Amino acid sequence: MNKIRRAIISVSDKEGIGNFAKGLMEFKIEILSTGGTAKRLRDGGIAVTDISEFTGSPEILGGRVKTLHPKIHGGILALRGDKTHELQMKENAIEPIDMVIVNLYPFEEVIKNEKVELSEAIENIDIGGPTLLRASAKNYEHVTLVTDPEDYKDLLKELKKNKGAISPETNFRLAVKAFSYVARYDAAISNYLGGLEKDGGRNKFPAAITMHFEKKMKLRYGENPHQEGSFYVLPEIDEPCISNSVQLQGKELSLNNIYDTDAALEAVKDFKETACVIVKHNNPCGVATDESVVDAFLKAKACDPVSAFGGIVAFNKDVDEVTASELANMFLEVVIAPGYTEKALEVLSSKGNLRVMKTPPLNISVKPGLDFKKVVGGALIQDRDTGVNDDFKEMKVETKRQPTDEELEAMKFAWKVCKHVKSNAIVFARSGQTVGIGAGQMSRVDSVKIATFKSTMPTAGAVLASDAFFPFRDGIDEAAKAGITAIVQPGGSIRDSEIIAAADEHGMAMVFTGVRHFKH
Repeated sequence: MNKIRRAIISVSDKEGIGNFAKGLMEFKIEILSTGGTAKRLRDGGIAVTDISEFTGSPEILGGRVKTLHPKIHGGILALRGDKTHELQMKENAIEPIDMVIVNLYPFEEVIKNEKVELSEAIENIDIGGPTLLRASAKNYEHVTLVTDPEDYKDLLKELKKNKGAISPETNFRLAVKAFSYVARYDAAISNYLGGLEKDGGRNKFPAAITMHFEKKMKLRYGENPHQEGSFYVLPEIDEPCISNSVQLQGKELSLNNIYDTDAALEAVKDFKETACVIVKHNNPCGVATDESVVDAFLKAKACDPVSAFGGIVAFNKDVDEVTASELANMFLEVVIAPGYTEKALEVLSSKGNLRVMKTPPLNISVKPGLDFKKVVGGALIQDRDTGVNDDFKEMKVETKRQPTDEELEAMKFAWKVCKHVKSNAIVFARSGQTVGIGAGQMSRVDSVKIATFKSTMPTAGAVLASDAFFPFRDGIDEAAKAGITAIVQPGGSIRDSEIIAAADEHGMAMVFTGVRHFKH
């Protein structure tokens, strides 16, 4: 057991530090502190010894040097019970320090401001803090290291239970946590400085990039039972997403559940109107919008009811009792929404294995960021494909016939869906409802044929969205056979003139957006 007699407190995040320090005083623990932390503690009626008084050396260089002193680091790093260490401590008047409570300057918060001056960023690079962290974590057998205010309550309980001591197991856990904390901090500094341009701008793709993920849960297995898996998330994500959603009921999430739920949620977030997206094996198999949540679900299911069986259902509005009753009438793996009425949760509870997920409110705009694709031995990093709503601003009607207002609305809807379908992607739709979806084929014409084949309702009069250009007119001819009246696509093929001529032959309207939405 590590008996606590003396502690250093030097924190940037002062949440809860007053109550924690008062708790330490109950065990007659001497508290050393610095600068603003010392003032905060004294103002709270807590007896504090200044670090400068303890070391006999003043804080210098505007506070840059406070804790970098042999009496501090000797007191932390000394091996208790080692005769040589104990002799040298006595010769140099070094007293042991048994607990270190420290967290670092808010560098990550400061650089969130795109206009922050380099000088300000540099001043928020902590030096003494990481040194204290590393020293304490290295000597975890003898020093208790605290970096997270979330640990204060449990540590006070343990001190009470162990009469002022902390267990070796707790010390080791806190040391590991601290090294992870420092790694994240150093990564933020490296990524920021490495991305600075000569003109003061920031390069999102620096020469080296380091990401920090924290384990959220261990999974039963990976994609298949013979593969192990775990779910890791980026800390402090504020955009509503699968990573910061909570599970309200049901079996444990699997890797495939999480992957597919992410796909469904990201698709439904593209709609402002009430929408439902059903995903199976990472592709939408039905998408719809309507004034009511239940009608959006029923319309989405109608697109491909066979594939919807065992699927993932995402909503961008709260689920009510009527919708929950419809959901409970079929086998589903996951339902995710920003909220549920009490009656809805009561209905869904009858399906004990159904995983019910709740997202944070969906009123936060989708933010630009980076998208990662793993390959063996490396990673491909690109901008997130957040565009879709503005793609029609620069659209061009390439055919003789102009699209009707109804066709244009249907094309805008189909285009949003198409962005989330794996390439080659073809979406048949009417306004507010998918009619048929062809996904992930090696040739575009085959995706058109599959969208036709998968349709369970009439395709005549529907529109078509294609995530990339048509390389040959055969896809247009197949669409005409299905009764498609209008097409939206990026354009850009060397055979665009042939494609446009084919559309004119069939009396179709065709719109080019000039924007492609490949999804591999």
